[in-house]
Amino acid sequence: MNTILKTRLQQDGAVLAPGVYDALSALLVEQAGFEAAYISGASVAYTQLGRPDIGLVSFDHVADCVRRIRERVQLPLIVDADTGFGNALNVQRTVRGLERAGASAIQLEDQSFPKRCGHLAGKSLIGTEQMAGKVRAAVDARVSEQTLIIARTDAIAVDGFEAALERGHVYLEAGADILFIEAPRSAEELSAVVATFGRRVPLLANMVEGGRTPIHSCAELSALGYRLVISPGALVRAFVHMAEGFFRILKADGSTRSWAQNMLDFDALNKRLGLPELRDLGERYDPALRTEAK
Repeated sequence: MNTILKTRLQQDGAVLAPGVYDALSALLVEQAGFEAAYISGASVAYTQLGRPDIGLVSFDHVADCVRRIRERVQLPLIVDADTGFGNALNVQRTVRGLERAGASAIQLEDQSFPKRCGHLAGKSLIGTEQMAGKVRAAVDARVSEQTLIIARTDAIAVDGFEAALERGHVYLEAGADILFIEAPRSAEELSAVVATFGRRVPLLANMVEGGRTPIHSCAELSALGYRLVISPGALVRAFVHMAEGFFRILKADGSTRSWAQNMLDFDALNKRLGLPELRDLGERYDPALRTEAK
């Protein structure tokens, strides 16, 4: 899976990786035919803590999510590891743990702790050389060179666009496999990132509905020269919108009957989750189950 992602990023056309936060969301991404999934720290905070992305998710929580998702899907998994959860030594523990759990790529950012969403105001950064040390520590810690290290800078919002480019050069020299210049504010800045780095390293673009960067399609970003496009919180925003409508109907009607056309029924959900395959597998090992099924 790690080899698949590294090889795929060298081919034509950007990879679109929807954000996921648990095994079910990752399974749906895989069943929809996407080539990779992005385990979003923001989406984990939204769905499992009911809180915004302000640095409340821990390393152990992320690693547990990765393990559960990897157990269910074969997709390459790009993992948001925030700041690495500490200094360079913490980064090494983070990389080793996430790689063992099944990460194909591990993303580290240069915010100070506690971090916050790249499209929120009020961020602060660690020093450029300190972050470069974290990147080097991550590269040294991985077991396989197929496990990719993504270096993200949030410098645009703090120090401006040129400062972000300067940091990008340093992180690339430190060994980053993928560069993530967070939150360009215009199509011109998106293009300038590609003009600066596109021939040297795969670039990641982050599409956040209502965020700082204008929304572009994967095809548009691919044409610009981006190799990886993430949509980290889109599923949660779609889910919350849907769930609020569902609960309004359920509360008003006291029943799901009028919403049924928007739902899977019991059997359809179990089919999505693989019940027929598990039933067949169980019968293979336990003859009594065949009798019970009849």
